[in-house]
Amino acid sequence: MDKKEKAEKVALLLQKKHPNPKTELTHSDEYQLAISVMLSAQTTDKKVNQVTPALFNKYPSWEALASADTSEVTALIRQVNFHKGKAQRIVDAARTVLSLYNGVLPHGMAELMKLPGVARKSANVIMQELWGIAEGIVVDTHVSRVTTRLGLTSQKDPKKIEEDLINLLPKKYWRNFSGSAVLHGRYVCTARKPKCGECVLNEICPSAYNV
Repeated sequence: MDKKEKAEKVALLLQKKHPNPKTELTHSDEYQLAISVMLSAQTTDKKVNQVTPALFNKYPSWEALASADTSEVTALIRQVNFHKGKAQRIVDAARTVLSLYNGVLPHGMAELMKLPGVARKSANVIMQELWGIAEGIVVDTHVSRVTTRLGLTSQKDPKKIEEDLINLLPKKYWRNFSGSAVLHGRYVCTARKPKCGECVLNEICPSAYNV
């Protein structure tokens, strides 16, 4: 089978395994999800979930966060990586949501990427999780690892990996693939000692049992 056929088979197998994948970031509204996604860059969802309850208790809305003292935000999120820069960015993002979008999180890729702390991957996550909108494919460290091991891409840059995947997969798969590939990489196709014996892709993966 060619690469496109293989990519579609991968997508179908992952969809069967994870028919309705959801982010593991704990949130109760659009504000909380967006801020959690911004904090999750180079930090585990588990760690983000440990700091956000206190953060959202003190700053429960875009308005509250926009008027926050950055040093106090920094103290609340100090357990996440790069907490100082992230504290400033989420405060600035809140101010941007208020000034540009009247306090309502925008639904488009270009608009979301105007928010400090929101790059393409984060925008993809926000749009797919909140509104089921797939304008692209989420590429994080897990998706990068999974797709490289499967031979679907040889790129290292996330943007180029996403371009490869978009060219290989029909759009109807993008939403599910984004979530299911993240979960697959997090729990099965792990960086160290991947669980190839329980992997639903092991029969079509060139790296199976060889990592």
